[in-house]
Amino acid sequence: MDLLLAMRVFVRVVECGGLSAAGRDLGLGQPAVSERLRQLERHLGARLLDRNTRSVNVTDVGAVFYPRAKAALGAAEEAAASVATFNRQLRGTLRIAAPHALGEVMLPPLLAALQQRHPELSIDLVLNDRFVDPVIEGVDVSIRVGRLGEGGFVARPLGRVRRALLASPGYLARAGMPASPAALAAHPFVHIDGLARDGKLQLDSPEGEPITAAVRSAWRCNHWRPLLAALLAGNGIGVLHRSVCRDEIAAGRLVPVLADHSLPDLPVHAIYPGSRSVPAKTGAVVAWLQAQMPALLDEDDIAAGQDARIEGP
Repeated sequence: MDLLLAMRVFVRVVECGGLSAAGRDLGLGQPAVSERLRQLERHLGARLLDRNTRSVNVTDVGAVFYPRAKAALGAAEEAAASVATFNRQLRGTLRIAAPHALGEVMLPPLLAALQQRHPELSIDLVLNDRFVDPVIEGVDVSIRVGRLGEGGFVARPLGRVRRALLASPGYLARAGMPASPAALAAHPFVHIDGLARDGKLQLDSPEGEPITAAVRSAWRCNHWRPLLAALLAGNGIGVLHRSVCRDEIAAGRLVPVLADHSLPDLPVHAIYPGSRSVPAKTGAVVAWLQAQMPALLDEDDIAAGQDARIEGP
């Protein structure tokens, strides 16, 4: 079954008020419209429409499904338009904001490949770790990690950031490997500003249950590079995005701590001003990021210390 086509048929039946009118609008015969609706209802396991010879009425389930189906169709059309636009030459200046960790390590090769494909596109990259609505920030696209607030923007998922609890072999030889999350309190903690601000670190147990561990802040900074240097120097145990320390992990200069526990992943989104008319360069670049970034954020590539490959222009 073509799910998108079946959803489109359902939406048009609701909007046109009947199967025949929807069929004319879509260029389908009434039997084809009826069959698409039957397939959709079988797929969902729910009756969406009450049909008789004179009228078509939306069921309670259908009324709930309708706005979601229409939104999904709109998103699919927008995605297709973005790909079509991307195949044309992009021009002008693209102003993009990103957090330091992604903007310094992951984005430059992605944007370089994008510019090779579209040489008339200028890149203006702004790095900061705060969340600002792209309308207020004055950018075309903003890449953000973590929870999103509310605002007049559209958000598109790009993947998830994996984090690691790490220390140097020298530090662990001197201070010992913590045997449990509770043991972290005895070690100096190295972390980005905003993490464990209340002296508590959130972890997931091997069974996936959330655990709160007390930590003692010894190094705190608003940029990842000093934190990496502090961990390599043996100043304690800390948290970093895997993407910024893949080489150090692969070379054994940093060692996972409490490897059977994990830190919750952080969602990554591309956000852009919400409007009915999305600029071609914005839609095309968001489609490019959605196609490329999930592989770069993949945990296996990072954990193995391998460079994720960017598809050529």
